[in-house]
Amino acid sequence: MTDNNFSVIKELVYKSSGIVLGPHKREMVYSRLSRRLRVLKLSDFDQYCELLAIQDGEELSHFINAITTNLTSFFREQHHFDFIEQTVIPKLLAQSKHTNRIRVWSAGCSSGEEPYSIAITMAHAFPKSTWDLKILATDLDSNVLAKATTGIYPIQSLEGLSETVKRTNFVYNKQLDQYKIKPCIAQHIHFKRLNLLEKWPIKGKFDIIFCRNVVIYFDNETKNNLIRRYANLLKPGGYLFLGHSETMSREVSNFTPLGHTIYQLKESSC
Repeated sequence: MTDNNFSVIKELVYKSSGIVLGPHKREMVYSRLSRRLRVLKLSDFDQYCELLAIQDGEELSHFINAITTNLTSFFREQHHFDFIEQTVIPKLLAQSKHTNRIRVWSAGCSSGEEPYSIAITMAHAFPKSTWDLKILATDLDSNVLAKATTGIYPIQSLEGLSETVKRTNFVYNKQLDQYKIKPCIAQHIHFKRLNLLEKWPIKGKFDIIFCRNVVIYFDNETKNNLIRRYANLLKPGGYLFLGHSETMSREVSNFTPLGHTIYQLKESSC
């Protein structure tokens, strides 16, 4: 992979997804895209870059899927789910005289562990018979979305979860040694492919938006613009959750930081 190849790839990744690839990502890019060259029976990255330039979009999707990082787990950053359970749920229950509609967005949901963790945390407090709880789960990578939609996970993915959580929310298939999310949890979630940098076919307003370990890949301008767009879709006093290594720029004044990468939309911003 030549310097020019890497430059072309960096530019295309940024244009397509907003992800900024620094020089330290070159080996990762080479490793992941080499698999695409083998699949396509191409001899070098010059041919692959030419293919990306003339393709009708099919290879571009494989390209983005290969570059995107999809590391996740159930109840990752447990303090976020503790905050939902201890603070957000009581607040929403107190508002039940005004509305029984709750909307959550998991942006960058990867293989589904995050939205399912949200649903497990909230579904039992808001039974379907009396509450309208819906969780939108989106990702750029169509491959991980396909996995997420099945709701099926190997036993290793549930390591660390209590037996009560497993029994209440999953069905265990002993023959295949895997778990499947129960319908009572899955019914609250709608999975959809979405590029966060393009137009959103979404009608607000949301009570909660999760965008964790996503903006870390963006430059400051792209990150700020994205967070402002989230602000426009949140209800007054709604919550935005970022990843543990992500921060909100001082240039964005719509939110009040609550600690632990939890932010609340200011009432005056709505």
